[in-house]
Amino acid sequence: MSRIKVLHVIARLNVGGTARYIAQLANELPKQGIETFVATGFVQGAEVEDQSVHSIDLIRIPSMGRSFNPIKDHFARKQLDRIIGQVKPDLIHTHTFKAGYIIRMKRQPVPVIHTFHGHLLDDPEFSGFKSRVIIELEKKLAKNSVRLVTVGRRVAEDLLEHKIGYRAQFVNIPPGVVGVIKTPKQQALKNLGLIVDEKPLVGWIARLTGVKNPMRALEVADAMPDTHFVIAGGGELLKQVKSKAPSNVSVVGWAEAADLFGAVDIILSTSENEGMPIALIEAQLAGKPVVATDVGSVSEVILNHETGIVTNKNVGSIASAIESLILDKVKRDEMGRLAIARSKALFSVDRMINSHVELYKSLVK
Repeated sequence: MSRIKVLHVIARLNVGGTARYIAQLANELPKQGIETFVATGFVQGAEVEDQSVHSIDLIRIPSMGRSFNPIKDHFARKQLDRIIGQVKPDLIHTHTFKAGYIIRMKRQPVPVIHTFHGHLLDDPEFSGFKSRVIIELEKKLAKNSVRLVTVGRRVAEDLLEHKIGYRAQFVNIPPGVVGVIKTPKQQALKNLGLIVDEKPLVGWIARLTGVKNPMRALEVADAMPDTHFVIAGGGELLKQVKSKAPSNVSVVGWAEAADLFGAVDIILSTSENEGMPIALIEAQLAGKPVVATDVGSVSEVILNHETGIVTNKNVGSIASAIESLILDKVKRDEMGRLAIARSKALFSVDRMINSHVELYKSLVK
């Protein structure tokens, strides 16, 4: 059998878990006989491209980006038509909403797979009428997909509840994550510009955008004035977060995960919605207990009260969960050890790659 040729399409590869996910596919699938191409646009505004993209060859789509623009989207579709004609893939695999929309708005000459790395249904940026439009679009787009891949089971259930796709279409493939090597604590504190303190530190790392809700993290910090918080990340809310941060919060901007995990004792996530949050898997692989809002597939990453605490979105509940870990170092250490073992077992790169190979081979005869 000749090598299967797969074209991956994604709007942009900004800093985050999805970019690293794509880079792993591009680097590992060829070793399994899958010829792999990645077509992508460019980051926009305050976004930064993930360092992982430097490890792969990219086919650039000049008109492609995250924001919706009818004229640019039309040209992006034309540019993708040319790319498809040149690559002649056996399968097209789209990632995230924008790329899935551009490709699946019309029937393609080959089967199309779409991966939901999360969904926009609970994104504050797409609430109300916009959310209803997205749901109707996703229903239509699902009909032009042979398979719908989700990185977590909870994501699939959310989509099915909105009658997007049908159950037999869905395939669950958790991400494969390589743990970062933590920076030694003293050096990590120095790298982040933090003062050495014996008190436990709470870290938050994500894009500073509405769906990640860093403003809720500030509310939690405000409710815990004796606890120091570190917020790492960049994005459109960076200036607002800096201006509203209470005195017990250090906003450090973009930072290396190795430094943050080396410096802090607990990781906090305050998201409105998540797919399978890779930053939290990395935190677990680094042996850090996580306190996170119960959204998307967070509960598949964190074993509640075993490797961290999954809580509701109430600020008081989040603060209480953090406080319980601050007061019990033994529990934090136990959670950290179990988090490492569990994450290594569930989120291996080999498992993720083999699942993709199996999927592709099942669709290309």
